[in-house]
Amino acid sequence: MRNIGIDVGRTWAEVAIVGEDGVTRSAGRIGATPEELTAFARALRPDDRVVLEATTNTWAIVELLETHAGEVVVSNPQRTRAIADAKKKTDTIDAATLAELLAADYLPLVWQPDVTTRALRRRVAARAVLVVERTRLRNRISAVLIRNLVRCPSSDTFGKRGRAWLATVALPDDERDLVDTTLRLLDGLEVEIRGAEAGIAGVVTDDVRVRHLLTIPGVGLQTAVGLVATIGDVHRFSRPDKLVGYLGLDPIVRQSGGKPAWTGHISRSGAGHMRMLLVEAAHAAVRTPGPLRAFYARVAARRGPAIAAVATARKIAVLAWHLLSEDTDYRWAPTYLTATKVRAMELAAGSPSRRGHVPGPGGSAERARQARAADRALLERAEADYVALVAERVARDAAATTGERLSGRSLAAPRSRSPHSAVRLGVDRVRAEDTLGA
Repeated sequence: MRNIGIDVGRTWAEVAIVGEDGVTRSAGRIGATPEELTAFARALRPDDRVVLEATTNTWAIVELLETHAGEVVVSNPQRTRAIADAKKKTDTIDAATLAELLAADYLPLVWQPDVTTRALRRRVAARAVLVVERTRLRNRISAVLIRNLVRCPSSDTFGKRGRAWLATVALPDDERDLVDTTLRLLDGLEVEIRGAEAGIAGVVTDDVRVRHLLTIPGVGLQTAVGLVATIGDVHRFSRPDKLVGYLGLDPIVRQSGGKPAWTGHISRSGAGHMRMLLVEAAHAAVRTPGPLRAFYARVAARRGPAIAAVATARKIAVLAWHLLSEDTDYRWAPTYLTATKVRAMELAAGSPSRRGHVPGPGGSAERARQARAADRALLERAEADYVALVAERVARDAAATTGERLSGRSLAAPRSRSPHSAVRLGVDRVRAEDTLGA
């Protein structure tokens, strides 16, 4: 069995092979073209193991090689310290290092998504690029208005009323030309974004995972699809904390010696676009009654709204792990709101419109109003139950702390020092209200 390392570039790929005798040899350089890669793949043996680092064109190369090699794996370049921290770094050395680490089974690998998940990830990434460009163009117009001390009377500058105002607002000639040009670009970009969203909706309309996630208040189609594309197989995360860390929503921890562990800001590892979508979903969720809003209010009262929004985004990620792992809907799913989101997804996918039909139970406007009222009553009851549960936990923890003090333990002789002093000191400093779960 041979272990083959490939250092992939944009136009070239360097190859190194650890043979059955354990000796590492350079196999030279091949072009990163379909023809040369296919010729290289045909020379592989059924028992060969091949490793590449994750980069832009990695997955296309993997698809070419895995039909001939026995095993093709992808290495995480951020965790391959033998390459990242090397004093001498060339393509030849990097390829040899990959092959040697693979032969020693000492290589940090990344999960390889299937073809369908890869395609969905590309669709999500393509839409994200368009949205970023739309934001850039909107910021350009906002800068023009600020430069000229003009303020839009509408709450949404780019809504229907705001666009009508932008078309008539008095500006210097050069600024007027810039605004008109940018508005035309925005119109074309909106068409492309709707097309990208229609393509995404058409792919995931029948995906039960997306429908489960849509039952969470605040989670729309793009957030649900982004989570499904990012997570892939949810069973590769043994606990929700693993998913939270994968999304970069876990706090960094620093500890050394006998000092207490120090917890800082979130790690921000993984896909930044997915974190942004989750934070946006958190802001939407806290506008709807329910446990998520109560959790946000509790954290915001102690730590401020910014930290509370990120904490709520983390809760949504944990909730998504449970829903996908258990293949179920959210317990407090609002029926009418969920039906509205599902119907919007179907319409975006090209489903025929049913004029006059109201989503949810019944078909009349009055029944729709009753359905919305029933949803709100359900969510308000769930929020009240959550608040009561938190209050009960606080009271129980406070009573336990008071009882321990009254029992005289604090006056007793000091107990032997725990070998886990950082954990002990960290627990001693936690306040009662900080020990509550979500």
